[in-house]
Amino acid sequence: MTYVGEVGLKVLDLKGMVEFYRDIIGFEVLEHSADSAVLGAGGKGLLRLEGVDGLQEKDQRYAGLYHFAILLPSREDLGRILIHLHNKGARLGSSDHLVSEALYLSDPEGNGIEIYRDREPEEWDWHGSEVAMAVDPIDAAGLVQVAESAGTDWQGMPTETVMGHIHLHVADLAKAKDFYVNALEFEVVSSLGGQALFLADHKYHHHIGLNVWNGTGIPALPKEKAGLGYYTLVLADEEKRQRIVERLRALGASVEEHGSFSETADPSGNIIRLTV
Repeated sequence: MTYVGEVGLKVLDLKGMVEFYRDIIGFEVLEHSADSAVLGAGGKGLLRLEGVDGLQEKDQRYAGLYHFAILLPSREDLGRILIHLHNKGARLGSSDHLVSEALYLSDPEGNGIEIYRDREPEEWDWHGSEVAMAVDPIDAAGLVQVAESAGTDWQGMPTETVMGHIHLHVADLAKAKDFYVNALEFEVVSSLGGQALFLADHKYHHHIGLNVWNGTGIPALPKEKAGLGYYTLVLADEEKRQRIVERLRALGASVEEHGSFSETADPSGNIIRLTV
């Protein structure tokens, strides 16, 4: 199965962002240098922060990150982090998506974060090739109750935590769909009219979200602006990576080889690293 492995962010304040993701989100700091840091859970790197000299705050509508989504192993874990974030005074949104329960917040530089837990796949409601999702009110009291009943306090991100999906602003939904379906071999599993698409591999509810909520025809995020640097797609094997690289080149997409990964960009300029 193809899945999102690591998200890379270009940041203005490396020290402050490391502190936020360590103390508020609960990641471990796995690597730290003068200009970058890798954070994650259970020894797995999930987020790379890169401090870039001369970087500017993102100040208008661009393609790029809507949010990245951290997947917790259980409802108890989601309840524990809900209590923790409330105690820290974090400004939270929340939704019950039928397939999952999710909390939403932003980091100090405005990057969107989702923290969620999945319901069991047997509980998901499929209608042909599309899965039913919604934006319903979350049962916050139930989350708190199940966490408190477990009798253990929040201790940071559980070791089984992974990067569940990424949701992107794009300039053109049709071009993005063509790229992610025909080149990267994802399937459309849900759509919101002409506004958003959700794509997945192996019948997950979504690994990739795409939307035009920042406007159609928006420019790619400039290199000198803070925000999404790249994200990694982990592929099943080297054969699939080579097949996708050939498809990308056949479609006219640029692909650069960097040893352990191949780097390309979607039609909106979002940079993707392909690895196995």
